[in-house]
Amino acid sequence: MTGLPEPLSAPLEIGFDYTRSLGPVHGRFATALRDRRIVGVRGSDGRVHVPPVEHDPETAAVLDEFVPVGTQGTVVSWTWMPEPMEGQPLQRPFAWAFVLLDGADTPMLHAVDVPTPEQISTGMRVQVRWAEELGNGIRDIACFEPAQDVVSGSERHDEPNHSRPEPVTTLTSPVHLHYRHSASPEESRYLRGLAEGRLLGQRCPACAKVYIPPRGACPTDGVPTEEEAELPDTGIVTTFCIVNVPFLGQRIKPPYVSAYVLLDGADIAFLHLVLGCAADEVRMGMRVRAVWKPREEWDHTLQNIDHFEPTGEPDAPFESYAQHL
Repeated sequence: MTGLPEPLSAPLEIGFDYTRSLGPVHGRFATALRDRRIVGVRGSDGRVHVPPVEHDPETAAVLDEFVPVGTQGTVVSWTWMPEPMEGQPLQRPFAWAFVLLDGADTPMLHAVDVPTPEQISTGMRVQVRWAEELGNGIRDIACFEPAQDVVSGSERHDEPNHSRPEPVTTLTSPVHLHYRHSASPEESRYLRGLAEGRLLGQRCPACAKVYIPPRGACPTDGVPTEEEAELPDTGIVTTFCIVNVPFLGQRIKPPYVSAYVLLDGADIAFLHLVLGCAADEVRMGMRVRAVWKPREEWDHTLQNIDHFEPTGEPDAPFESYAQHL
């Protein structure tokens, strides 16, 4: 037992929706899937590739001979997934399998919905189970399932229906990463300070520079930064950017300013918002003060400071922050 507080940790999620332009080959494949059909592409050696590839594996030539294939196929190989992960096709135990569709020469990887590993085997016949919502590329195939003796009309490969909507040209794929972030002891003291409305940095014993957030060691001298330094919530704008372009998740209507704020007594600036004046009035050297959220909204985060605003004091001379740009 050291007597020191436990380092803070919290779940962290990073996510965005990635929009991709498909191009003529993958777009043709996605359009067919939306219409409950599957197409491959023929290579120079006569093999039919499913999913289709844009360039010939042998010659690298562009491929454009599309070939319809069946929605039933044969399991070539498989492995069991006893504990599905978030985002996988099924949220109960299932098999991953390479399925060689009828008319194809290359297998495709997908999920096969069977209750136990004893109910799947190499050589087993399977068929597509279509998703309820279509137009999402490969996700239009919800999974494969054991094949029935008779292929229903919805699972035959039919001629294209020209009354369908426009071709699929783009796909939007949500990308999310969930993990638990553990702060260092120095970061933990800094975050606990924020929860109390305090701004805590650390001073290097060799060069006397003050870092906020604290780093644990001075990047210049390589020595531990153990001396704590409490800083005021006032400072100066060193550099800034006027944000004019809207983007997903934006909480402020443009134009507004993101700026590096150098707190009084600190030797490194951090990024924050500068509001309280017109965006074109923000300038290097402007004196600013933190505007804190109501105390009941505070947590272990720099977001306790809603933004910075001008103090009305004279600008700081360039020489006073020239080494901190």
